[in-house]
Formats: sequence, C-alpha cells, structure tokens
Amino acid sequence: MFNKMIKRITKTLLTLLFFAALAVPASAQMSDDEILSYAKDALTSGKSTEDIVKELAAKGVTMEQAKRIQTMVNSSTGSNTFTESFGSAGGQERMRRMAGTMNPNVRGLENFASQFEEYSESSPTAAVAAAAAYANPYTASPYAANPYMPYAPQAPATTQPDTSRIYGHSIFKEYDLTFAPNENMATPENYKLGPGDEVFIDIWGANETTISRIISPDGFIKIDLCGPLTLNGMTIKEAEEYLRRKLGKIYSLTGEDAQSQMKLTLGSVRAINVNVMGEVTWPGTYYVSSLSSIYHALYAAGGITELGSVRNILLFRDGKEIANVDVYDFLINGNVAEDVILKEGDVVLVPTYDMLVSVGGKVKRPMIYEMKEGETVKNVLDFAGGFKGDAYKANINLLRQSEREMQLFTVLESQYDKFQVMDGDSLTVSPVLDRFENRVEVKGAVYRPGAYQFCEDINTVKKLISIADGLKGDAFMNRAIVQREKPDFTYETIAFDLAAVMNGTAADVALQANDVLFISSIHDLQDMGSFTVSGEVARPGTYVFAANTTVEDAIVQAGGLLESASTAKIDISRRIKDPASTEVSDTLSYTFTYTIKDGFIVGGDDFVLQPYDQIYVRKSPSYNVQNHVTVSGEIVYPGLYALSQRESRLSDLVAEAGGTTKWAYVKGAKLVRQMTAEEKAILEATLNALGNAKGAIEGLVDPAQSEYTVGIDLTAALENPGTDADVVLREGDRLIIPEYTNTVKISGNVMYPNVVTFDGKMNVRKYVTMAGGYGYKAKRSKAYVVYMNGTVAKARGCSRKVIEPGCEIIVPTKIKDPTVLPTIMSIVSATSSTASMLSTIYALINSATK
Repeated sequence: MFNKMIKRITKTLLTLLFFAALAVPASAQMSDDEILSYAKDALTSGKSTEDIVKELAAKGVTMEQAKRIQTMVNSSTGSNTFTESFGSAGGQERMRRMAGTMNPNVRGLENFASQFEEYSESSPTAAVAAAAAYANPYTASPYAANPYMPYAPQAPATTQPDTSRIYGHSIFKEYDLTFAPNENMATPENYKLGPGDEVFIDIWGANETTISRIISPDGFIKIDLCGPLTLNGMTIKEAEEYLRRKLGKIYSLTGEDAQSQMKLTLGSVRAINVNVMGEVTWPGTYYVSSLSSIYHALYAAGGITELGSVRNILLFRDGKEIANVDVYDFLINGNVAEDVILKEGDVVLVPTYDMLVSVGGKVKRPMIYEMKEGETVKNVLDFAGGFKGDAYKANINLLRQSEREMQLFTVLESQYDKFQVMDGDSLTVSPVLDRFENRVEVKGAVYRPGAYQFCEDINTVKKLISIADGLKGDAFMNRAIVQREKPDFTYETIAFDLAAVMNGTAADVALQANDVLFISSIHDLQDMGSFTVSGEVARPGTYVFAANTTVEDAIVQAGGLLESASTAKIDISRRIKDPASTEVSDTLSYTFTYTIKDGFIVGGDDFVLQPYDQIYVRKSPSYNVQNHVTVSGEIVYPGLYALSQRESRLSDLVAEAGGTTKWAYVKGAKLVRQMTAEEKAILEATLNALGNAKGAIEGLVDPAQSEYTVGIDLTAALENPGTDADVVLREGDRLIIPEYTNTVKISGNVMYPNVVTFDGKMNVRKYVTMAGGYGYKAKRSKAYVVYMNGTVAKARGCSRKVIEPGCEIIVPTKIKDPTVLPTIMSIVSATSSTASMLSTIYALINSATK
C-alpha cells in the first residue's frame, strides 16, 4: 500500500519538478530516505498528494531524486510511470505544451534564487510557483543542461489525424500560436487575487518603502505591525482600498492630512488548476496561469480532434455553464470577447460537432466547415470567403446523402440565404463558361491581328480591319473569309471580295459575336520554295528562295568556296515542273554544269536559280591534305613524317628516318594502325550482336578502342622493297622498332603465368612447364604464339621453331559457349568486305579468349 502511495506521489512530483528542479538551491536538498520518511508521515497525517509535492519541492527535492525514487518504487511492480506518461512523441509534445502554460515572465536565474530563498520557508506554494515561472520552452538558460526536458524549440510531432481540412481545427495546433497571456501588461482592475499571487505595495511621500508578498494558501499576506491581511477573492481595486486602510495605521495614507501615497500592483501571478475535457487531443487537468483563457487551455490540451466542435465550446464554473464559445467568430470577425479568462476549477468541455459541410470549386477558401442548425448556404459561402472572380454565381450544386441514397440540389442565387444545410452536405461552385459572348477575331495580313470586343463600333469587316491598324502590303485582296459559329455549334464560311469591300464597290460584311475574319497573305498562297547548296562551301544547307538569285549569290550565302573546292565543275540540278502536262516524263531532272572564274560562272551570265534548285560544289581532284605517320624505337631519326606519295611503304619510311640503329631487333618491329570509322562500326556491331555470348569476352575487348596491330615482317620489307611484305602506309600509322628482347612470356590458362629467358633448344611444352604446367580448363590444342611484330602462329607442343625472342605463348581457356567464335566470325564476315578487317577482328577475339 505504501509503495502505491509513493508511486502516486513520485508521478505527480516528476511532472512539477520538470519545471522546478534546476532552480532549487543545492543546499536545501533532502536525502532519499528523508523523502520517503517525510512522504509516509505526511500521508499518515491526511495531507493530499498535491500538498506533499509542493512541500517537497520547497524543501529542495530535485528531478534526479524524484526519478531515482520512482525507479526504486517501480522495481517491485515492473512499471515506469514516467516513461509511460511522457516517453512517447505525443507525451513529449504534451509536456512541451504544459510548460507553455506556465508563467513566461522570466527574470533571470539569479533573481529567481533570491525569490526562492525569501519565500520557500513561509510558503511551499510560493516556491513551486516561483519555480514554475521559469518553465518556458524558449528560455534556454535554466534548461540547457537538463536531460529530462522532453521538448525543444521545434515543430511538434502530431499523433492525431490530419484535421487541416476542417476550418478552425488547426488553430490550436499551431506551434507559434499559443494564446499565452501577456503577463507584462497592466493588471486588470477586475482581476481577483488568490493563493500564489505576488503583490507589490509601493509607498512614497513622507514614507518610502516597497513591500513584496506572495498570498499564502490560506489567502492572506503577513506585514509587520499589521498581522495577517486577507486578500483572497478581492479585486486589485478592492485590495488596494483595503490595504490603504490597514496600512494607514502605520503610514500617513488616509485623511485630509495624508502625507504619503500607496499603489498596489500585481507581480507574478499564480497557477490555477483547470480541466479540459471532451474531444481534445489530451484531455486532463492542467496548471495554467491565472490570466489564461479558454483558447490557451485548448492549446495546452493539444487542440481539438477531428470529431470536436470549434463552434460550441462550453465553459463550466461551479457546475454551471457560463460561456459558449464560437471560434469562427474569432477567426472571421476577430471577436475575442468570448475568450473568457479562466478561474480555479473551471472545466472546458469540447463536445462533438453538429454538422460538417464541405465547399469546393471557385470559392476563395475551399475547405470543410462546421455548421450550426438553421445555418444556410449563404453562411457557408461567407465562411469560405465568398466567390472567386471566375465563379458562376447564378446557382450552386449541393450533394446530400439521404437515408437511402444520394440527392442533388441546384440552389438558386435567390435561395442562398434560405436553403439550410445538413451534416455531410457538399457544395460545388462551378466556373463560368470557357467562351465569349462579345468577341470577334481577325487573323492574317493585318498589322494587329487578335481578338476584339464585338460592339457597335466594331461590328463589320471594315471596322474590324480599321481597329487592327489596317491591311498589310502583302494582303491577298481578291478573297477573304469569315468563319461563323451557328446556333447548333457547327460552322459556316462566308467568302467575299476584300478589295471591293475596302474600296466601297461592295457592301460591308456585317459581323456576329465569335466571328473569325481570315485575310491571307499572297506569300501564303504560293510556294516560294528554297534552294540547297552542298559540297565544298563554308555553310552548306538549305536557304529561302528569292527572285533573281544567281549561283554566285547562293555561294556567297553559303559562306563562299573552301580551298578544296573545284572551280572547274559546279553542277546545278533542277526539278521537272510542268503543271499542264498529262503524261509521265522519262526525265527526272535537268542538270547544268558551269565553271567559275574570278567569282563568276563562265558561259552562264543570264542563269538564275529557280525554287528547289540544288547546287553541288565539287572537291578538286588534285586537292590533298598531308598524311602523317610516326616511327619510334631503334631508328636514327624517330618522329613524325608526312607521306609524300600515295603508296609510301615501310621501306620508304625507314629510309627517310635514316635507317635502323645497330641495337634494333628488326624482326620484332610492329605496325599499330588507327581504326577507320567503318572498322570501328563493324567491331561495335560484332560485340552488340553477340548477345549472351558476349560474356565470354566481357572486359577483354574494349568497344571504345581505336587502334589495332598489323602483323608485319620488316626484315622482308627492307630486303624486298615494293613487294607485298612492304606494307603500304596510311594516315596515323605508328611503326615501332624495338631493341632485342631475350625473354618469352607464358600466359593464359597456366598454373603460374611467367616470363622466362629465351632458349632456342626449348619447345612449347617445356616453356609451359616453366609456368607450372597447363591449367584445369586449358585448351591445349588451341595454344598459340604472338610474336613481337604482331603476327600469330599455332603453338605445337614439340616444336622449337615457333618460339622466338620476345614472343608470348598463350594458352586459351575452354569457352562455355562453343558458338562464340563461330558467331563472331559469321557476323564479321557478313559485315566486312575486306580480308584485312576479318583478320583484325579475328586477332582481337583470339586475344580476348586468352
């Protein structure tokens, strides 16, 4: 039984000490045993839990002690009241709002300590009230180091359904809108004093003094030489008159010969206990400032739930209803008269709503509104802020759910203030029609085409053209049309002679609403065409045709001739045009060929272009840009060389570079060639067409590569210049002549890929043995040798002749898909027409499978 009582005390104590623990002087603390003993004696004597908590707070019990004692008590019951009550996100928000209900008049930690020491001995209530004065969520100093404060200055987490669509429900959930009272304002004269209020008595004149007291729980203050003075229940004005009479016995404050004056003011106000019940987020009892109102209590309780009413909030005092608050009066009219100041023991009750009506469409504030019995469509529209500018106001559709099925009502404008709404009604305000009742439009060859008002001043064709600043010079005058919408929403076309109307020889054409006048341009009615310049010009392309354009004009428009252009042959192709022809012609086009001299065509002085002519500027057959090759390695003059002949060969390059050095290993020379665009396209097509088989060479063949090796025999080329062994060079080739290398590399599917010294007496099998032997998946019969010059030979196990210095023995791996290489070869064969390309791709795939 005792544990249950202590548990109840510590639960309440934790709540209050949230706001007081840090501010209590350390010297006043009690031990845990003293707290338990004190609580036991107090309960035995009949004291209430609230009185015990206040007394313990005044004696210096800290938050750490209260939590520690609760843990001790709960250890036998297996529960944690503190965590259950305030550990969740919703509980933390509740504590934040409870803190927000306390006195925000923070004076500073040093000032508070002096107040606490002055009043704690005479009034435990005063000590707790002073501590509560610091419980403000925006005061960082007292709580910066407090690990038990469950809130911070941030947006609260909500645990309730979203009620933002119901007008007025979110107002008590706003983080910055607390409705907290302003305690720095002048004290209201009708404010009634009670226990916990702090009063200041200022006396000046012949006597100068200031007396500060906090009203005790019994409702009095104690002043020397006057004894206890009861102030409980008095207004500020009544208390001031009462104290003037009582203090007049000591000071000269009354009578005609009074020599001093007195003023009573209110300091820190007391905290009162109010109940917030019904449809609120956290129903319960709250300690709030005695200046707090109904709205502040609703904020402290977390706001109104989706079932709660914001238009019928009840306030009960001493068992009687004293106020019925309609929040809409505050939100829409700014009336705060109904926001009644609370008193000790008040009950704020939020019942469920009577009716909810939704409004959508063209209103300024489409939301859900709470309505009272007897209110009409007009009231709903007023709450919604009225119509938008594009709203159709003549009637409104109202959807209603009856007992059996849905009903639709069309409420006329004359019925808005008479048609009463019901719970669940849904109003929809439609927009005005997307059409015009007084518009005409003009398009085409006028200076200001567009839409204009249809009125008496603009009701004929001539008047419409006049208001559009007149006709352009290219207007087609023989015929104009008016497109008219008929009553059945079909269209008719009215054609007329525009020239006759404009010069007055024909009657002006009358217009109707929504008519569209079309005036064509002469350019719209004929195909002006274009011409094309291609070939060796700076800006080849298609250009707009203009009359009397010559070939020279066209070339100038195309940026002029390039240096590669031929002036001996320029072709012009002209299409066949014979509108009167009735037979198919065998001729597809006419072609004219001219030469150019000094910028003018020879023999065609009177030749002008026609629409859709095509001019071809040919490249001069004798024009060639320099082609370069590179030689490096063991050569006398390595570097970049220009090819002087179309069939320059390897021997020519070596001779021009001064020949090889004495260290050159000519047999190992290799030629690296740049891929042409065609070759690169074939490689990419091959890899893309492989599909799943591509995985066998994934990562080994780079689709972005731009070079490949051409197997050459430079020794034979130098000994027999001009033969097939003496390869013809092309742009970008790189000849590399290495020095002698006396090693052999063994790679592929062997146990330990290795590089060993060349030995002319060893065969392929012995070299593989020096690499640890064949691997588990080695394809021995397909082993091959790659020489330094880029050529490849099949590796026979017992042969010594295939091995040369600097070569590489490659043992391929068995491929899971045996169709990979045949697939590759078939694709390459189908896409390439050159034997060199086939050998190149084959070498790439062979190297990819090593």
